[in-house]
Amino acid sequence: MENKRLRASGLSIGALAKRTGLAVSAIRYYESQGLVRAWRNAGGQRRFERADIRRLSFVMIAQKFGFSIAEIRAELDRLPDGRTPTPQDWVRISKGFRAALDARIETLEKLRDNLDGCIGCGCLSLPKCALYNQSDSAGQKGAGPRYLMGDAPIDRSADTS
Repeated sequence: MENKRLRASGLSIGALAKRTGLAVSAIRYYESQGLVRAWRNAGGQRRFERADIRRLSFVMIAQKFGFSIAEIRAELDRLPDGRTPTPQDWVRISKGFRAALDARIETLEKLRDNLDGCIGCGCLSLPKCALYNQSDSAGQKGAGPRYLMGDAPIDRSADTS
């Protein structure tokens, strides 16, 4: 009986905003992006499930970690019929996000550790580039900061020419 009554009343957008700390406009935006789904009560008012508090909290946390709305939506869309995520669902989602976060952390560590050296961008604007990126060897691997993107610098010490 409690579930039917809760479903019948649901949470207003204002109540959801109060519980999550989000602005009503942000909730409307997230709804337009398919991250939460409202339904209408008998009076035609938009209502949300209590589980949407958790979903929106997850969205806010994932965004703080740098995940895009599209990435977040892709994970939440894997839940059948927009149902409330179970503890097992959260474990699965967090494993996927953990892998992406680990990759980002690795990239940031490379950036930090090589901040004072060449990042292999192919610009050849620094006098040091003749040492780090001789003959624009990084540029031969493609566009962008090749060393930061994970390409290993060519070892010129083995060259005897």
